[in-house]
Amino acid sequence: MTYEQHTCGTVRITHHGRPATTLNGPRAARFLAEVETSDPQLVTARWTGNYKRGNERTARDHPRNRG
Repeated sequence: MTYEQHTCGTVRITHHGRPATTLNGPRAARFLAEVETSDPQLVTARWTGNYKRGNERTARDHPRNRG
């Protein structure tokens, strides 16, 4: 997932090039503040509702996924 911040204060989150959600106003500001202090992938997944299984944090720490 990726996100784009627009000059009008809107944040658009996309997944594989397709729109997932658009955030405006205070929600966009809260999202951007959270993305700066945490893992952007986990934050965007949670904000779009794709944070389903709860294993994302566990998978990140798996030896195969360490960079």
